Amino acid sequence: MYSSDVLIYDTTLRDGTQGEQVNFSAEEKLRIAQRLDEIGLHYIEGGWPGSNPKDMRFFEMAKDISFKHARLTAFGSTRKPYMKAATCPNIMALLEAETPSVAIFGKSWDLHLSDILNVSLDENLEMIRDSIEFLKSKGKEVIFDAEHFFDGYKNNPLCARRVIETALTAGADMIVLCDTNGGTMSGDLITIIDEIIPSVPHHLLGIHVHNDCGLAVANSLAAVHRGVRMVQGTINGYGERCGNADLISIIGNLQLKMNKRCLPDASIKQLTHLSNYVSDVANIPPLNSRPFVGRSAFAHKGGVHVDAVLKNPAAYEHIRPELVGNQQRVLVSDLSGKSNIAYKARELGIDLGEETSVSRNIVQQVKAMEDQGYRFDTADGSLSVLMKKIKGEFRDPFILESFQVINAKTGNNPPVSQATIKITVGGEEELTAAEGNGPVNALDNALRKALIKFYPQIIRMHLVDFKVRILEGCEGTAAKVTVFIDSTDGEDIWSTMGVSTNIIEASWLALVDSIQYKLSKDEENSNGRVGKRFNMFID
Repeated sequence: MYSSDVLIYDTTLRDGTQGEQVNFSAEEKLRIAQRLDEIGLHYIEGGWPGSNPKDMRFFEMAKDISFKHARLTAFGSTRKPYMKAATCPNIMALLEAETPSVAIFGKSWDLHLSDILNVSLDENLEMIRDSIEFLKSKGKEVIFDAEHFFDGYKNNPLCARRVIETALTAGADMIVLCDTNGGTMSGDLITIIDEIIPSVPHHLLGIHVHNDCGLAVANSLAAVHRGVRMVQGTINGYGERCGNADLISIIGNLQLKMNKRCLPDASIKQLTHLSNYVSDVANIPPLNSRPFVGRSAFAHKGGVHVDAVLKNPAAYEHIRPELVGNQQRVLVSDLSGKSNIAYKARELGIDLGEETSVSRNIVQQVKAMEDQGYRFDTADGSLSVLMKKIKGEFRDPFILESFQVINAKTGNNPPVSQATIKITVGGEEELTAAEGNGPVNALDNALRKALIKFYPQIIRMHLVDFKVRILEGCEGTAAKVTVFIDSTDGEDIWSTMGVSTNIIEASWLALVDSIQYKLSKDEENSNGRVGKRFNMFID
């Protein structure tokens, strides 16, 4: 374990999985654990081996893995009341996990002793002492989590103090102060830590905070500022109720803002990838607004802001996004000015030239269309097509003559969707039909079937996502909708959109933009090889 000012203890695989919609298989937990080890985290809490077969299987598989940086940790409770640690199944399960470190929690709030466990303070202290001493006798590093410590201290300071003093005397290697309910205000947390540190060496103190008041990251950082050595949390803040302290934000702040070394410098640049990786395994969409690593963390929309960051990014960015593996983005919307358009055009590979009237026309058109429900900040494909049309560099690769979509359902049979479409390409008509899983899929299949003889490259293209947003819910089923489509050709992913009171028409507009973007991109990438065929139909 390399030298660090702060030790990072990850509990994504245990406490994080208590969050709603967060669930990992044993195999997924092992993959995440290996990724956390690669980035250099100090401790990885793998689960509670005494609580479920999945966690037991995880620890069994982990025995064959050599962790290079992290100490794999098994989590559990102190021994049960009125029995010896040497015979307690909870303690035995921790030993069977064969991890170098174990974490056990004990109650430090007298409310739990009287109302939940129904044990005396003396028995609670004996449970803590006996469990720690036994685990230490087996050669384990023992981390003691003082559960509900801050609530317990506020209610009965003497009881809470006796709990952590007992754990320390018994030989615990780390005492972790837990704000389990996440309700402690930062000022109270700092005051309590200041009162505790004289009796517990600060390098033996850790902090574990939940986010029920939105203060988990702030309270964790405040604890470090007061001298606490270990910070516990989860990747992306996953956890029960409102979640745990988000280690992504904590690590970013510690190393880049507070000059507290917690990971190798190279690992900091992997924070964005790590956050997205865990989101992907959890099958939870990444939070765009997540600090440091979110897609919107360095995104600029207002024209004044964009003009400033183009001159000096520090004007509206607290760090360089590259430091955490993120990137600067400029959005185009009804708040945009010419700076947004110029930046976005360069990003999309479009040369607007020196004529300012082109940029001005694009700005005006974007503002007008956004007023109708378009959202160009999430549809770069449609924006690219629009820019080229306004600049006069774009010609439609086909002309729609007509289309018809039929949905039929008989009895208990699944519904059937069929689309018929007639288009013209370079004076040649093409009429075709196709079925699909729903009207939009049928229309997409029919359009691509009609175009493939003219543009064979679209065989590689398919839809990967389809979203519908209602613009004015008060209009009910007559409301205007925006359809967003994500498409891919195996190499690139792009987003397009369409707006209409008719969901089929909105879907059609988004589909057309998607294909137009694909053909235009291919023409540019092939230096005219595809363009020769493309142009023969539009001249």
